[in-house]
Amino acid sequence: MSWPQAWCFSQPISRCVADVPLSWTVGLLCCLRGAAPLLPTMALSRALRLLCRHLRPSSALLSSLPGWDRSLPTEKKTAAKWKEKKKSREGFSLPGCSWEERLVNMVTPLWRLPYQEQLQVKYESQRKILQTLASRLEELGIDVQKPGGLCCPLRPVVPSPVINGYRNKSTFSVNRGPDGNPKTVGLYVGTGRARNIVCVKANHLENIPPKHKQVAQCYEEFIHRSPLDPCILFHEGGHWRELVVRTTSCGQTMAIITFHPQELGQEALATQKALLKEFFTCGPGRVCDLTSLYFQESTMTRCSHEQSPFQLLHGQPHIFEEVLGLKFRISPDAFFQVNTGGAEVLYQAVRELSQAGGDTVLLDICCGTGTIGLSLAHKVSKIIGIEVVEKATEDARWNAAFNGISNCEFHSGKAEAVLPQLLSSWEDARPLLAVVNPSRAGLR
Repeated sequence: MSWPQAWCFSQPISRCVADVPLSWTVGLLCCLRGAAPLLPTMALSRALRLLCRHLRPSSALLSSLPGWDRSLPTEKKTAAKWKEKKKSREGFSLPGCSWEERLVNMVTPLWRLPYQEQLQVKYESQRKILQTLASRLEELGIDVQKPGGLCCPLRPVVPSPVINGYRNKSTFSVNRGPDGNPKTVGLYVGTGRARNIVCVKANHLENIPPKHKQVAQCYEEFIHRSPLDPCILFHEGGHWRELVVRTTSCGQTMAIITFHPQELGQEALATQKALLKEFFTCGPGRVCDLTSLYFQESTMTRCSHEQSPFQLLHGQPHIFEEVLGLKFRISPDAFFQVNTGGAEVLYQAVRELSQAGGDTVLLDICCGTGTIGLSLAHKVSKIIGIEVVEKATEDARWNAAFNGISNCEFHSGKAEAVLPQLLSSWEDARPLLAVVNPSRAGLR
């Protein structure tokens, strides 16, 4: 049996808002030739479910490294220690820490370590994950090659070319701050379940670029001026909700503001939209120089454009990014790698490791705006992309046309629904290469 290789790509600061808890990734490239599967389907499904339980790195690993603050909590198996660890994740386990310190410990837990040591932490975590997967597969009676006890070779971590301010997307919440102000715009310390959420401003976080912080500060000024309350709990009323800021290396900025309409009529909603537009185009917020200002009415925690349309209040409907010589259009809710410089390194590695030939058909699963597939289009005979967000699929098609790439097609829908349909009728003799960023529920 031929196994793919695994590799890690590092974000400079390891934990970010809206990222997985520790934002390292094991990437797998699987080359499917003919109809022969790499593993029995049910066995692989069971193994993946088991593996998902082990994706979080051990705190004991962190605490064993030089320079790590040993006052931070470590994982223990006793119930008392588990409660202590859970409390620490909510941001209240470090007596004497300021709110800013608590936030940085939650958002960027490796910040005390030099970057090279962060890379080693991530490498060791991935090695343990692959060891776990190998042992689980062995328990299922699946014979795997295990160089060094792993189920596949693990390459060194690839460092990010950008160390600070690398995020091109940030999500800011609105809630009570440390001073009790309910119109604080920032990031959460604490959890809703524990009812101890405190919203702390993110001005000191090094992974968030200055432009994002500027827009957040202006949004806070706007809602302070507004007579409307913030929406902290849906059933308690209030209106102003989260802010999403997206930027590109071309200097463009998109702001997306979510608003709970509650019982407001259309006339009142129009007034609020007009005030918001005026603030960011003629008032104090004009310093943000927004390329796009969007407004979304939402009665749910998250909703798509199809569920509640993004309303363009000002500027251009899209922002644009360049990656590896290609130009990509980005919609408000389209997925795009959060670290653009890191994405270029990632896609170059995919090119290298895929070893795709000119007759290969590439399946770009959960493709977002099509970046991975389109960056490989000149290496393969055909690209088939699958993406659940309709607007992202539209972006992918636009991106292909704009960049003069014709050997591709993009399907909108869930991977678990679209992929089986495509493969069940697949009669093409050309080799299939699947590119995906695991773990995803739709791949089971």
